[in-house]
Formats: sequence, structure tokens, C-alpha cells
Amino acid sequence: MKTAGIIVEYNPFHNGHKYHIERTKELTGCDFVIAVMSGNYMQRGVPAVIDKYARTEMALRNGVDLVLELPLFYASASAEYFALGAVSLLNKLEVTDSLCFGSECGDVHILSEIASVLIDEPTLYREVLQARLRKGLSYPKARSEAISTCLSSPAYVEAISSPNNILGIEYIKALKRMESRIHPYTIQRKGGGYHDTSLIADFKEDASPKSSASAIRQSMNGIDGLFSIEDHVPPSVYERLSDSYQKSFPIRSDDFSLLLKYKLLSEEEEGYTKYVDVSSDLSDKIKKNLRFYRSFEQFCELLKSKDMTYSRISRCLLHILLDIKKEELTTFLNGDCIYYARMLGFRKEAEELLHEIRIHSSIPLISKLADAAPFLNEAGNRMLKKEIQASHIYDSVVAHKFDCDSTSEYSKRLVIL
Repeated sequence: MKTAGIIVEYNPFHNGHKYHIERTKELTGCDFVIAVMSGNYMQRGVPAVIDKYARTEMALRNGVDLVLELPLFYASASAEYFALGAVSLLNKLEVTDSLCFGSECGDVHILSEIASVLIDEPTLYREVLQARLRKGLSYPKARSEAISTCLSSPAYVEAISSPNNILGIEYIKALKRMESRIHPYTIQRKGGGYHDTSLIADFKEDASPKSSASAIRQSMNGIDGLFSIEDHVPPSVYERLSDSYQKSFPIRSDDFSLLLKYKLLSEEEEGYTKYVDVSSDLSDKIKKNLRFYRSFEQFCELLKSKDMTYSRISRCLLHILLDIKKEELTTFLNGDCIYYARMLGFRKEAEELLHEIRIHSSIPLISKLADAAPFLNEAGNRMLKKEIQASHIYDSVVAHKFDCDSTSEYSKRLVIL
């Protein structure tokens, strides 16, 4: 039995994601595909446009066999910790043979060479990095120039500046540090870039250009709504989105605006430095500008600068809102990093895969929340409790926005197809 892992958000699922799954099967020759998927909050510091159970169904209907939830502390983290959490989860299952991810360069050797420099930190790299930091460059820019000095080929220079390449490098770093037997593969991204907000021609289910998730989300908010994206997502996804449109989605950061403002106001006096990624400078800037707060997204625009991107600000504000603290993350990182594998859904044909995971996995496979506590240590229970709390916040926002009932995370059922 061969098993491939993929690390995904599916916000929402689109034709490019289906192509990724198909190419993963071709490249790896796997029998099963496991998707480690972010829950209700994304790595860019935004809520999912549609909830994790709907996105799980989309994945299962389009080639994934098992969907596992990436814990909140990693799903909403910087690229390094996002990758570390996801790779650790796949590694601890003890059944994953390969990891396949998309990248702009499409060359796993180039990404692996860069990952090795970042792990080994040769003398030249450290000297250039420190020199650039002393000149006032941001860490990502200083790091990029240091790598460019060590690996002077234009291909390496270009690779370090693209978002999916950076994630791919972090995946490989995590695999190397764990001395994992998982073999990395990469697929070159085609069509829309990670941050592109315009739809492109996307009418064939092959290797033709694919619109980005950013473009699809942007278009859904336009005057044509869902109609504009019909050709950019698989039919089963469009059907699911149509059934839920203006009933439980779309969800945006601004839907959390009042919750965030309350949290910021209630902790204004003590500041926000206890939260992940929030520096003392950013904490002071938040307090200084709090009277100008209008909404979540407006506040991100107000706070961003040349040294701190919109996404970084949004991630910090999400950490404050969801009570994601540095102390807790440090505890998890210094411990086992991942303490459980929580299932969101699976295909019935994947029973063999589930059987193998239950036999070999070094972490418990959770299918029912109510039964999880006895199988987890203190850190694992804390991690899961925070996940449940964040899901309840998301569901409360959905219920308020669309005037529907909120359902406890304990009552949610696995998606089984």
C-alpha cells in the first residue's frame, strides 16, 4: 500500500486543486491520498470562506481519501510552523510514503538545496544575513539576499521570493529535520498566482491554467456572485457552494469585526505581546490606532507597512481574537508538536488505510471528540480544547450572519462518502 500526503486549505476547492490531486497520484503511484487540511481559519490570518466540513466533502468528492484537520496553532501560523505542524502530522501517522505540493519553480532539487542552506546555516549565510539585518532589511528580505549569496544561480534567487516555493522549502526543512522517510515531490503551479485576484480562462480539466483561490473568493463577492466561478471549480463543488450560498457562506474577516474590537478594547491596557507573532512595536501601534478601528479588514489596511504585510497583520489580529498565546505554542513546539490526528472525513474505500493508521500511528486517530480526552496528554487536550473553542466562535459568526442555528462541534459528524 502506497500513501501520499498533501497539505491544503481548499478555500475554496477549485480546478487547480483537483489537478494537484490527480498529478499527485500520477507522480507517486499511490493507492491513497491523505489531505492535512486547515480547519475554519487559514494561514493568512483569515476565516475560511466556507466551513471545514463542507470543504472536506469537496475534497472527498474529488480524489482525496482521508481528510485530517491541521490543528489551529499551526493552521493560522507563519509558513515555518504551518509546515512543521502539517509535516509532523503526516510523519506520525507512520504510513505516509510521499508528500506532494505545488510550487512556482516545480523543481524539488532547487527547493531542497535552499532548505539545506537554511538548516545548516553556513558561515557565509550567517554573515550576510546579519549584515543585511543591521542595514535595516526585514528578515525575509535579508534571508533572501543571504541565500542568493550562497546559491548564486538565478533559479535559486527567484525561488526564495515566491509564496508556494517558500512553503515547499519549509516542508522539505521539516522532513529533513525529522529525518523522515517521506519523499517530497513538487508540481509546478500553472495559471493564476497565489495572490492573483482576477479569474483566467479555466475551462478544461487538464493542465490548462487554473484560477487562484484568491481570484475565486474575490469573484464570489462580485455582482455575479457564484455564477462567475462555475467554470473554475469542479461540478460537485459548485453544487455544494450553490446549496450553501447565503445560507452558511461566504464568511469574511469583517464578519468578526465586533468580536475583535471587543477583545482589543478589553486588553488595551495590558497590551497584546503575549499573543503569537505580536511584537511590542505592533502592540503599541494597535493601541495607538484603536480609536480609528472600523472593521477587521480596515484595521489591517491601517496597520500594514513596508515592514509588515497585510497578511502578517491579519494573522496577528486573528491570534489575539482566538487567544493563541506564545507560551502555549512554545509548549507544543518543545513537546511532541502534534498530539493527535483528528479525522474530518473519509471515503469508505479507504478502510484499509484507516486500519493501517490505527496499527502504526504514534498518535491517536480521533473520530469522535467526546471520546478523545482519555487518549491525550495534558498538552494534547489543551490543543484540542482551543480548536473546539475557535470552531464554536466561527459557527457563532455563521449563525449570526445567516440567522441560523449554531451547532456544537461535539455534534458535528464525520463526512463519510
